Amino acid sequence: MASLRRLTKDLKPVKFVSFVHTHSKFGPFSSRFGHSSEYCSQSRQSTKGHDLDLSQYPPERIRNFSIIAHIDHGKSTLADRLLELTGTIKKGHGQPQYLDKLQVERERGITVKAQTATMFHKHKLGSSNVQDEPPKFLLNLIDTPGHVDFSYEVSRSLAACQGALLVVDAAQGVQAQTVANFYLAFESNLTIIPVINKIDQPTADPERVKAQLKSMFDLEPSDCLLTSAKTGQGLEHVLPAVIERIPPPSGDSNVPLRMLLLDSYYDEYKGVICHVAVVDGILRKGDKISSVATGQAYEILDVGIMNPELTPTGVLLTGQVGYVVSGMRSTKEARVGDTLHHSRSNVEPLPGFRPAKHMVFSGLYPADGSDFEALSHAIERLTCNDASVSVTKETSAALGLGFRCGFLGLLHMDVFHQRLEQEHGAHVISTVPTVPYIFEYSDGSKMEVQNPATLPSNPKSRVTISWEPTVIATIIIPSEYVGSVITLCSERRGQQLEYTFMDSQRAFMKYRLPLREIVVDFYNELKSITSGYASFDYEDSEYQQSDLVKLDIILNGQPVDAMATIVHKLKAQRVGRELVDKLKKFIERQMFEVTIQAAIGSKVIARETISALRKNVLAKCYGGDVTRKRKLLEKQKEGKKRMKRIGSVDIPQEAFHQLLKVS
Repeated sequence: MASLRRLTKDLKPVKFVSFVHTHSKFGPFSSRFGHSSEYCSQSRQSTKGHDLDLSQYPPERIRNFSIIAHIDHGKSTLADRLLELTGTIKKGHGQPQYLDKLQVERERGITVKAQTATMFHKHKLGSSNVQDEPPKFLLNLIDTPGHVDFSYEVSRSLAACQGALLVVDAAQGVQAQTVANFYLAFESNLTIIPVINKIDQPTADPERVKAQLKSMFDLEPSDCLLTSAKTGQGLEHVLPAVIERIPPPSGDSNVPLRMLLLDSYYDEYKGVICHVAVVDGILRKGDKISSVATGQAYEILDVGIMNPELTPTGVLLTGQVGYVVSGMRSTKEARVGDTLHHSRSNVEPLPGFRPAKHMVFSGLYPADGSDFEALSHAIERLTCNDASVSVTKETSAALGLGFRCGFLGLLHMDVFHQRLEQEHGAHVISTVPTVPYIFEYSDGSKMEVQNPATLPSNPKSRVTISWEPTVIATIIIPSEYVGSVITLCSERRGQQLEYTFMDSQRAFMKYRLPLREIVVDFYNELKSITSGYASFDYEDSEYQQSDLVKLDIILNGQPVDAMATIVHKLKAQRVGRELVDKLKKFIERQMFEVTIQAAIGSKVIARETISALRKNVLAKCYGGDVTRKRKLLEKQKEGKKRMKRIGSVDIPQEAFHQLLKVS
């Protein structure tokens, strides 16, 4: 014991340092960006943010702009080069498409969520004194999605901008989404700077693209910037053009605060983070703000800019774009397009706010019925970062417990499914996507039907009028495929609105099409008949009156609610025949006979029969009276009937996937 005391007496005191593990790369809410550790590190770098004096940047030295383009025309690469030119990110940062954070965005080459990056750039305007130091400008790049499914998010992002770079591929020229995005920016009264990208390609023809921009949008060829975002050629002219051609924001710092909510997402460390644009007034940390849409009040816990990650500044001034952390518990509270203001003031809401409009509905069920709770948890976590998805629980007799989800469009639905599988490991069965129909009954009441299973099977006695949603489709194709595309659109009940030739090689067509006709495989078929050269985009239009019927799929006399669909009466026979043919291929033979029927009400319009697996009960009869054989066959027949009465038919997941390919 004495020796132990002497030993401990000689020991020097040890300082213990506790380490707190604050980040897991695969944490439950890291799905928003795929690397939320950057947010943790940036949240600790408060000194960098507070070194920025935003008061040096009055509205006349601020430029808010966006980059709009068709898919794969180089929008994200151009954004990378601008961030590098201004020193916002380092050259060779090892992460191409810096503003595309999600795995699905990188794999598909699309932008799903709007992103914002603040840059600082010195530039001498023409009227400045040559001897003076060039003033520094604050540039806010708001990167927007390019697909029509996210057009509302694009419109809100463009509302925070005063100008846009319209990027066009020098080889491909004007495409369908180029047209849609131009008019979206034009209607928002933005200054549009045309940028012809990829001029280093062997097939580039900038002069032809200039002529297209002139004929389609009346943009002067002399205003076009020729660039190659890949090689850096011509990029030195882009930022000067942004500063000189795009006007500054027109807000007033002396009036009560008004902010436009551009986007929101959930971060597991900070809660809901909102991207905002300050239209009028000044926002400071500690201010109390209220939402016009929900009426709820919050306190500003953190405020700053994205440079390019979260950089706290403590204040946002008029015309500036940044982020706020306000203690919101759910992204459902943060509605894109909402107006935020000081709680003590009454303001006029900013124009254009409307709630998300769901255009496609699909049922999601766990592939294994016992995984319902896991699927519920995965959907709950994913909707934390995508408030535009509507989710309600539903029960199917065929598939058990599941969810009915509403999406903004087909791509939105596809991206949601892919993120469920990639980020949360969920295995799901999705039902045939449907669109919202409206039915009017004989008593004058109207009903919106999102799930065909909820519509009575024999509605004709009660339904008097039915409506379906339509879209205005823009199609750009090589001239030689015009006939095939007209035939395809006619088969899909399309109405031609416009048909012109952009030049000697390409045609521009506009059609009004029922949304139900393009909801599954229209784009794939269009690409197929045009050898992949067609570009397609659409925008929502009004409802039109249509003769609609409910088509039921019946297995052994029992309707399968998950396979019910609503179709046009003229196409019901063909669709019913295709459905039963596909089901016959994918449903395995049972020990009893299986009948597959497609029916409208009580009228069967198509039928297939899957014969039973039979044992040869006559194998051991080597003769004797024929009645003995007949008796054995009758006994087997009775057994098959009894099995059919109590047996169940398993529907494989492949059958549901194949049904998606039936229009």
